[in-house]
Amino acid sequence: LRQLPELAALRERGRSLRGQLRALEAEESDLEQRFYLGALQLPNRTHPAVPVGDESQARLLEVVGEKPVFDFKPKGHLELGEGLDIIRQRRLSHVSGHRSYYLYGAGALLQHALVTFTLQKLLSKGFLPMTVPDLLRGAVFEGCGVQPSATPSPVYNIDPARFEDLSLAGTSEVGIAGYFMDHAVQLQDLPVRVVCSSTCYRAETDTGREPWGLYRVHQFTKVLGALGDPWGGGKGRGVTPCAPPKVEMFGVTAAERGTESEELLDEFLGLQKEIFSELGLHYR
Repeated sequence: LRQLPELAALRERGRSLRGQLRALEAEESDLEQRFYLGALQLPNRTHPAVPVGDESQARLLEVVGEKPVFDFKPKGHLELGEGLDIIRQRRLSHVSGHRSYYLYGAGALLQHALVTFTLQKLLSKGFLPMTVPDLLRGAVFEGCGVQPSATPSPVYNIDPARFEDLSLAGTSEVGIAGYFMDHAVQLQDLPVRVVCSSTCYRAETDTGREPWGLYRVHQFTKVLGALGDPWGGGKGRGVTPCAPPKVEMFGVTAAERGTESEELLDEFLGLQKEIFSELGLHYR
């Protein structure tokens, strides 16, 4: 049977096809890498109401409360915290480098109180509590619009000789997005609202000539929930108010009507305003 000319020809044809397939697979891998890197350069779409241009084009939409007026020069949060002996940020370069800090006594209790206050508020609104890994793979960061391999890198990369393709998350948004990556959610279960408190690590500051106080630090605790799939885009971006506690609510929405993301964003904005107002904060 092995001597049949037809069988010998088929066997030779099989070897030829295997060789062609190996060449095509290598070409496919190269093309996929090239197009994937190109796709990473595509920006997310922004909300249609966002003005085009730099910050000079920003519009003030709403002011809540009245900004306090003092008959003396008010102190900043770092000066107040140091005076009350609840914050330490000076003389730490030999311990943990620049842009680090300690909270202790009432300072530590205040952080825990703000986290608990925010979690209870969002749990009462039907949010799903979650804890997430601090270490995540590059594809998860890239899905959130962050490129760990950029120079300089916006995240802390772990030694690749020991832990291949792992970086420390700068926001729990990345971990939550990773949870829902390649994960199906039943349409009737949408929207999914998630809240998470996590430690965040950011490499955006690396010198002593940085913003004053507990701002743009390397590590901090955050109560999170970021809006996933805003404006129909594939990569979610968070909405970050600039007051304690820092809250980004995370939602997974349907896209049946095309307005689900915007509706959830409006809901999240209302919750942020509730939180700030109940804390007695003036904000805009």
